Amino acid sequence: MIVGVLRIELVIYEARSLKDKRRVVKSVKDRIRSAFNVSIAEVDHHDLHQRCTLGVAVVGHEGRHIHAQLDKIVDAVRARVGGGLLEYTRELF
Repeated sequence: MIVGVLRIELVIYEARSLKDKRRVVKSVKDRIRSAFNVSIAEVDHHDLHQRCTLGVAVVGHEGRHIHAQLDKIVDAVRARVGGGLLEYTRELF
């Protein structure tokens, strides 16, 4: 069993309040969760209305497949949030 972990740092330019941020983050999380069948949660920057850090976990049996799935998730986030993807890191355990 291999676990892939992806940490995504986002900036949400259109958020003027925490309520705006929650709307965008919920939308991103719901789309990623349903499209890729992964676990996803906001893990940092809870009190900043234009920053967000998401953690994504994927479990599989082949590292190459997990890397490919994590790359697709990054592409989907990039497409949804636009220029708001600051950075991302991934690890396999």
